[in-house]
Amino acid sequence: MEGFRIVSEVPVRFADTDAMGHVNNARYLSFLECARIEYLRQVLGRSEPRAFGVIIARVEIDYKSPVLHHETLLVGCRIDAVGESSLGMSHRIEEKSSGRLVALSKCVLVGYDYGAQKICRISGGWRKKIAAFEGGSAG
Repeated sequence: MEGFRIVSEVPVRFADTDAMGHVNNARYLSFLECARIEYLRQVLGRSEPRAFGVIIARVEIDYKSPVLHHETLLVGCRIDAVGESSLGMSHRIEEKSSGRLVALSKCVLVGYDYGAQKICRISGGWRKKIAAFEGGSAG
């Protein structure tokens, strides 16, 4: 998927669909989460939920085409911007076999200290890892 180095494959389950036979809009948040967690694991070396060090502050999703049971999705994820205490993340969701664009999303993640239960700054170490991975394009 062009422009996205982290791409997660997500099979659509029957439970993801609604009475109309297509994926319910609320399920897209779970699809985005799969790719976001993979990014945190691969790029920032985080694997335990309390070690993620971020919380979701905002999500916007533009739905482009419906998804049906038994389709498989590819969910791309990248960080486009790094602020003092926030990360701007973009996602692209495509249907795997056809490449059909399903949705585009933007998220804002905020640095969070789970122990202190407060917002915190994005560390210099994270900034370096993100810049190295994204080719210096995030910032």
